[in-house]
Amino acid sequence: MNRKVILPCILFAFTACAACQPADEETLPTPDSQQTVPPDEEDNQSNSTMENHTITLSVNGHSFTATLVDNSSTRALQTRLAQGNIHLQMNDYNDMEKVGHLGFSLPRNDTPITTVPGDIILYQGNSLAIYYDTNSWNFTRLGKINGASSREEILALLGGKGAVTVVLSQDH
Repeated sequence: MNRKVILPCILFAFTACAACQPADEETLPTPDSQQTVPPDEEDNQSNSTMENHTITLSVNGHSFTATLVDNSSTRALQTRLAQGNIHLQMNDYNDMEKVGHLGFSLPRNDTPITTVPGDIILYQGNSLAIYYDTNSWNFTRLGKINGASSREEILALLGGKGAVTVVLSQDH
């Protein structure tokens, strides 16, 4: 093959691979991990909000927690929760998730993901989905429900099938 064709193809491949890297890496915080904050954000950071990577979800008077990943979407969600609870009317979709419109948008960090029961996902920047089955798509992972990992356990926490109101609040 002609060298004039091969070299541009190789350069394109390297450029394309670099462009496919996630914009904001997601990690679940561990008790030993320390979050690094850029100096310009340190003064604006609320210790109680950013150090606490869990939120509380309430359904039908029953509360449970979820651990958030660390990305710009969850930081924006925590900032929003500092202003007050978020009430979501959620409905079942395609026998795999409950989804509800947030009423505002969060930054997107979409990457190809295969969900598992208990995953909390941001969809299109303005909808929240709680999965009780698997699905593969480009989503922004927000977190995972603690202490439940099967379809049956997640559905039990979410009040079974059908419409439900889910209240998100800061975990204190």
